[in-house]
Amino acid sequence: MKITDVRARVVEWKGKTVPPQPHFCTNPVDLLDLPVDAMGSFRFHSWLIVEVSADTGEVGIGNAALSPRATKEVIDSYLKPILVGANPFDCEFLWQHMYRRTMAFGRKGIGMVAISAVDIAIWDLLGKILKQPVFRLLGGKTKQKIPVYASRLYSQKLDALAKEAQLYKDQGYRAMKLRFGWGPVDGAAGMQRNLDLVRTVREVIGYELDLMADAYMGWTLDYARRMIPLLEKYQLRWLEEPVIPDDIAGYAALKAMNRVPIAGGEHEFTLYGFREMLDAKALDYIQFDTSRVGGITQARKIAALAEAHSVPVIPHAGQMHNFHIVMASLNSPMAEFFPIVDVEVGNELFWYIFKGEPLPKDGYIELDVNLPGLGLTINEEALKKFEVVE
Repeated sequence: MKITDVRARVVEWKGKTVPPQPHFCTNPVDLLDLPVDAMGSFRFHSWLIVEVSADTGEVGIGNAALSPRATKEVIDSYLKPILVGANPFDCEFLWQHMYRRTMAFGRKGIGMVAISAVDIAIWDLLGKILKQPVFRLLGGKTKQKIPVYASRLYSQKLDALAKEAQLYKDQGYRAMKLRFGWGPVDGAAGMQRNLDLVRTVREVIGYELDLMADAYMGWTLDYARRMIPLLEKYQLRWLEEPVIPDDIAGYAALKAMNRVPIAGGEHEFTLYGFREMLDAKALDYIQFDTSRVGGITQARKIAALAEAHSVPVIPHAGQMHNFHIVMASLNSPMAEFFPIVDVEVGNELFWYIFKGEPLPKDGYIELDVNLPGLGLTINEEALKKFEVVE
């Protein structure tokens, strides 16, 4: 059995987009106080699709959303030559070969995103060859269905925010997450605006539903230390990415306050990165993204390491590659879910590219045991709304 081809395509959205509102979401660029749209650096209206073909006729599908054109170049120039002719069941060896072949310039960021997309495709391929869903290959079901939380609630006018929170409550979600809109450059007044967001949602959903809040790397350690005591009374399940990912000591200091649980890891990479964070006692919740962290081959190892430290894993983003990891891990109590909306930030684009993503019912999703692999297909007809770069 051999891999016969690795095809990487970049698809760039050419349809309608919705412009974000002011103070839509904090982010690391805010601290520079530039006279431009700071959130622009973190919107992505293109996607990478990877297809790994075998001589058995099956094709595995993987994908990634960060820097798709650069990621495609890594796959075409460095990873494809390693993979073609190899046995896909040697997935651990192939991961190590890709990792070590790109180590001088890879390890994290674009290099690891490329490996992740290919690795996901390989696992999808293995599931299709064996006619089993990927979660069966990872150990099988640890829960009958997966609780998901509604992940949106970007900063907006308070009446609109309340209406959106009520919608998710009515749809049966038992948890939801909002985004902060203000950071250090906005001073004490901005801190009060952030509290307004949290208070508004709490007044709608009460305290029998979980509420989380995301700063998306937009705060400093000092600012977070000032905000956390003010947030404590709202009983957040976690505060997400309060500081930049390289500030592991900052994460550890905030966790040590023991006032609001701290979550992160969306922008961390590989087993080694998470070993550092766990050794530093930096996180209450781990949030790797399988399409960034090193694919399923790394995600399952990090999940096992986190379990040994009693730190729950709740991956960043929805998508099937994350759902299969959650289904196979008892240490993953729920998953993130991005509701279907018009294209705005860009993280909703997968709804427009793939078919097979499950929809929640009363706050839960189910994975079909009869669908082999990840259970996704590419919506080739919908790609007509994109510019496709081969």
